Amino acid sequence: MGRLTGFSYRVIIRRLKQLGFEFDRRAAGSHEIWFNPEKHRRYPTLPNHPGDMPEGTLRAILRQVGIEPEIFLKK
Repeated sequence: MGRLTGFSYRVIIRRLKQLGFEFDRRAAGSHEIWFNPEKHRRYPTLPNHPGDMPEGTLRAILRQVGIEPEIFLKK
């Protein structure tokens, strides 16, 4: 198990909001698109599923939005 395991959707969203991200709109099914007003850019969809998000999925999301795992873990 890595450091990025055990994070639920709610915890991930709370941390992304602290880093300046905002909800933009709903996507297909249970996915959402988030926006960073500082960079004026939309980011790939975030799955809104029950339970913990798989570590690989969370790592991919962080890579796409340009956040280092260490910064995400400090929030």
